Amino acid sequence: MGAKVKGAGTDIIQIEGVKKLKDVSYNIMPDRIETGTFLCIGAITGGNLTVKGANPTHITPVLHKLEETGCKLIVEKNEINIQAPKRLKCVDIKTTPYPGFPTDMQSIFTTALTIAKGTSMIIENLFENRYKYTQELIRMGAKITIEGKTAVVKGVRKLYGANVKATDLRGGAALVMAGMVARGTTRVENIQYILRGYEKFDKKLQGIGVNIQLIQE
Repeated sequence: MGAKVKGAGTDIIQIEGVKKLKDVSYNIMPDRIETGTFLCIGAITGGNLTVKGANPTHITPVLHKLEETGCKLIVEKNEINIQAPKRLKCVDIKTTPYPGFPTDMQSIFTTALTIAKGTSMIIENLFENRYKYTQELIRMGAKITIEGKTAVVKGVRKLYGANVKATDLRGGAALVMAGMVARGTTRVENIQYILRGYEKFDKKLQGIGVNIQLIQE
């Protein structure tokens, strides 16, 4: 656009004002966490799902972990196809700054592992109190033990529908994901957290066959 900016990748950004900026055409980058969320939905449901408009290079660690769980991935330039096994395998995860495993994918991936075969270990290295959602998953039948920044997830055969509350954006999406495979009906409250981070979440889920309804109260 004609701006004079330097210092990218350093601690100091220097901007020299110019008289005029020119117009440009720019495509906003895809949301890597939404991409990862839908891939994990494909994984937990044992589905065959294609996410279009994605940038695979932004979520390389997530793709590697999905492959470790037994999922088959077909990665194209702008889309990712996931073919999940009947039951996922356990994996260990450590969150790290970009380009490592994203902390915002921690709750999403942990939920997928609640019904995986074996025991998984999750280590949250970036933020405190990011395991609040696990108490709600436990109410649905998940076996999760929290010790400091570590969560130990022992996979179970089945989750069960329950009335649960979202405590944050990603944890809320994780509860919706758990409800997709839970036996019975799951009601997720406090969805304002979820809706601020996922556009038309219920419509997109309905589009891939999820029996979900947004209730306005």
